[in-house]
Amino acid sequence: MGVMRVVVASSNEGKVREIRHVLEPLGWEVVRAADVGREALEVDETGETFLENALIKARAYAEAFDCPALADDSGLEVDALEGAPGVRSARYAGEPTDDAANNAKLLAALDGVPAAERTARFRCVMALVWPDRRVLAADGVCEGRIGYEPRGTGGFGYDPLFLPDAAPGKTMAELSPDEKSAISHRGAALRALRDALEQTGLADG
Repeated sequence: MGVMRVVVASSNEGKVREIRHVLEPLGWEVVRAADVGREALEVDETGETFLENALIKARAYAEAFDCPALADDSGLEVDALEGAPGVRSARYAGEPTDDAANNAKLLAALDGVPAAERTARFRCVMALVWPDRRVLAADGVCEGRIGYEPRGTGGFGYDPLFLPDAAPGKTMAELSPDEKSAISHRGAALRALRDALEQTGLADG
């Protein structure tokens, strides 16, 4: 059985590193477009759910690269904001995407909301699509709440504001990469995907 190659529909090094950590022990070779001398695709994420967006990206990459493709869509759901920013997390403050602007808008939206009502979660959906259109998807969540000011220099996005329940007293941006992977929504989705691959036998391609 040869090594299975999967192309990741992302140029984010942190994401790629997490994916490699979980899938390479299964015998998969995880690559980015740049690793095979290609340009990353520009894919419009027009879906209304995380799953729809993940599938749009994975299908585009599977067709273009003629190999299994893995994509994720993830975001922050804040209960006091009725689930916003949700699928528009990266573009919450508009285009071009800007983490600092997104965090500032979130803090403004939660101005005056007490700690007990600042509950939130990171959600991630992973979609793996084969060139023959087979699909496997899994999701993961990380529960927590939104702090009152950014803390920490690690991570990206809303990590400096997100206080995960699984790491009391720390923001996601204050965790080491290994600590974050152990509790993160993306780590949970990847582990669920790995388990599904093993149970279905699709890990063998």
